[in-house]
Amino acid sequence: MPGIKGLFIPGPTNVPQAVRLAMDIAMEDQRAPDLPSFTLPLFEDVKKVFKTREAQVFLFPASGTGGWEAAMTNTLSPGDKVLIARFGQFSLLWAEMCLRHGLDADVVDVPWGEGVPVDIFAEKLKSDRAHAYKAVLVTHNETATGVTSDVAAVRQAMDEAGHPALLFVDAVSSLASIDFRMDEWGVDICVSGSQKGFMMPAGLAILAVSPKALALRKSAQMKRCYFDFDDMIKTNRDGYFPYTPPIHMLRALRAAVDLLLAEGLDNVFARHHRLAEGVRRAVTAWGLSLCARAPKWHSNTVSAIVIPEGYDSGALVKHAYNRYGLSLGVGLNKLAGRAFRIGHLGDLNELMCLMALAGSEMAMRDLGIPVAAGSGVAAASEYYRETGAAAALKKAA
Repeated sequence: MPGIKGLFIPGPTNVPQAVRLAMDIAMEDQRAPDLPSFTLPLFEDVKKVFKTREAQVFLFPASGTGGWEAAMTNTLSPGDKVLIARFGQFSLLWAEMCLRHGLDADVVDVPWGEGVPVDIFAEKLKSDRAHAYKAVLVTHNETATGVTSDVAAVRQAMDEAGHPALLFVDAVSSLASIDFRMDEWGVDICVSGSQKGFMMPAGLAILAVSPKALALRKSAQMKRCYFDFDDMIKTNRDGYFPYTPPIHMLRALRAAVDLLLAEGLDNVFARHHRLAEGVRRAVTAWGLSLCARAPKWHSNTVSAIVIPEGYDSGALVKHAYNRYGLSLGVGLNKLAGRAFRIGHLGDLNELMCLMALAGSEMAMRDLGIPVAAGSGVAAASEYYRETGAAAALKKAA
């Protein structure tokens, strides 16, 4: 099929030309005397994306899963008790990792379509007078269900309970796309990855770690080697790495951070909200519903769309790819066959979103799913047109 394929899975996302070009370089000496003049400012600027002054950034050649492992193995010991909610495929996998590492995980099951149950967490934390919980784990944006949770409210619950546990946040599909405030929200470790809001290929686990969490690496009894913070700290302080780093990915990260900071993080967040709202209006116009059960859970980076009974979302995703060259996200685990996902994050604008909606609409109609021709595209395009015109007038004034 001529032309470009439409990539609208919730990661990897589209890579901007500036980021692609930044990677297209000759191999470099990872121990060159001038490398620190590149890496040290990069570490500092990545901190700005987390909105932190206090935390230390770590860049591991890994996926977000590697970031999870680094977070727990450097701060916790086997048998430590942690509190986590399970409400989608990725919060499920994070909870499973806790169990496989020998942690005592208090797993709160929540209906898929909702997020972290702050009220339940608050009661559990208040009742834990012995402070058995060593960490509270929050999936900020559950990629499988299109649900965003309130990290600030979890921190407030912890503070009101006077609980000293660490606060870990998985922000893999939210950082650099949805507002995140590490210092303000008292987050101790935030885990992200390169392939979503950072608009890069997969391959970097990007973490920010508070001084409180860093101090625990001396007492943590989990075995670790590749993900050892100490090894990173010793070499990063001088601008180097304990093993050969993927410098082409670091060059890409530099370009991506430059794009984010040039646009302005608040503008990045506003753009993602506006584009996501257009997708949500299309879903309503189709007569379908989101997996997210209420507006307070709506994600600005991915929408999980439930299709009518009697149809197979897996077949829909395959047909969209084979017939129209459109990549959509499949339904995962409990949502397999029941929902498909549109990723709307990263390097994205109105016309790109309309491409995803038009392709989805055609594919659904091809399979007999009862959506009116042009309904979703019209609803989204009118919203984009009206809000774009209002923004332009405001800017001109």
